[in-house]
Amino acid sequence: MSNIDLPALEAALAALPKRFPGPGGVAGVVKDGKVLAARAWGYADLDSAQPMMRETRLPICSISKQFTCAVLLATQKDPSRLDARVAEFLPDFTGLLPTVQHLCDNQSGLRDYWALTVLQGALAEQQFRREDALPMIARMKSGHFLPGSQYSYCNCNYRILSELIESDTGETLEDLYRRIIWQPAGMKTAVLTSDTSRPEDGVTGYEGSDATGFFPAQNAIHWIGDAGISASLNDMLAYEAWIDATREDAGSPYRRISAPPYFADGTPARYGYGLAHVSIAGHALTGHGGALRGFRAQRLHAHDARLSVVVIFNHEGSAFDAAASLIRAALRETEPAPVLLPDGWDGQWIGPNGLLTRIESGRHAAVLHHATGAEKVKPTPEGTLAASTVTLTRNGDTMTMQRPGDNSTALLTPLAEIQSADAIEIAGSYHSAELGASLEIAAQDGAAYVRFSGMLGVGRMERMEPAGQDVWQIATRRSMDAPAPGNWTVMVLREEEGKIAGLRLGCWLAREIDYVRQ
Repeated sequence: MSNIDLPALEAALAALPKRFPGPGGVAGVVKDGKVLAARAWGYADLDSAQPMMRETRLPICSISKQFTCAVLLATQKDPSRLDARVAEFLPDFTGLLPTVQHLCDNQSGLRDYWALTVLQGALAEQQFRREDALPMIARMKSGHFLPGSQYSYCNCNYRILSELIESDTGETLEDLYRRIIWQPAGMKTAVLTSDTSRPEDGVTGYEGSDATGFFPAQNAIHWIGDAGISASLNDMLAYEAWIDATREDAGSPYRRISAPPYFADGTPARYGYGLAHVSIAGHALTGHGGALRGFRAQRLHAHDARLSVVVIFNHEGSAFDAAASLIRAALRETEPAPVLLPDGWDGQWIGPNGLLTRIESGRHAAVLHHATGAEKVKPTPEGTLAASTVTLTRNGDTMTMQRPGDNSTALLTPLAEIQSADAIEIAGSYHSAELGASLEIAAQDGAAYVRFSGMLGVGRMERMEPAGQDVWQIATRRSMDAPAPGNWTVMVLREEEGKIAGLRLGCWLAREIDYVRQ
């Protein structure tokens, strides 16, 4: 372990409770197959003063996706034999159907069903039963890109996979997780907790912050395949040690799911089989994050360095930033000197996918608003703004956005910002044939609000604000899943004579959904 800066790692671990304040958390580090450090702090439940412990089982949420893919590969000699069955779940789909491989790699082009729950009239706290998922998926008639051409995070990919696995094997997903991964890895207390209203070990997740205070998060969704596993820190560290122990076995579950992924055109991808491929401190890592209202989780594994980190919070601090800070400390990465950000980057643009993009400049970095969450981008020697996920290049008023991980390059056109607009012209009812759902816009003394309705009920009134000429934004900050979809861009569609024909609505997880005015 001579290549690990142990004092720096210990200092980084000790700083987590202050850097990421909240009710409680756990973190651990595995090096060369051995647990190097493990910590648990705070409380699993504040009201009862139940302490957070290394044995406390917490939802690992979307980290479960890699377990689903590992089970698929272990039970299917040739997973493509299940490709024809994908049509069973998308009976009204009019485009090219995705394959099982596309589902595993988030290249299906399907819109995320947790984002669509907002448009189907769901309230954040209402129950979403197991039997609600498949009818909702079955309504999909198109995707927002051709399967295999791009990447877009989509939870229903793994819901379809879970149904295929269970029906083909005749075994429950939990039994398969246990037989294929949990028992061999020594994850002695891991369980499948599909009902999020009943977390294991009396644990409570918390929304809020130091600024607002922390309050219990209420969850009531049923998920399986895309998430659902609950595990303790001890379980997760055992998993990381097992990954190291089987690192030379080409047939081991983790070696198989961590194989380099590609797009259909041969371009290397950054996501495959439920694993994100990232680079930190000059090392290639595989891992995944997880989120549910009140919880955040992250695991990262550096194969060459034989180093793994796990962080889980029962609050909504950035588990990825916390895990990355431990990786950087252990591998002696020093932050480069900050560079002043040149003027002229602030503004907003519209891209071909119909999403509003905004940049807010700071002294040394800018905040990019485009996907589900804000991204921090910094100036480069080439005169661009960049982060690990995106590069922005200015050419006069236009801007090019390159997202290698998405296999996309988009030319963005500037949109002049407006501070007010009369919503009376767009007020009224609209219907989406794509979703079989509707929305109602209400104009109220200069303000605008929208309410979605569909198979899940009638949602809350959400605030709309004008962004530019015939462009509005809706901010969804709370939804059934977490993080919420974020900002929806609403583009007003007009006939040649200027009469409003409908709307085109989208967010990063669910783009370009048309509504016709009623």
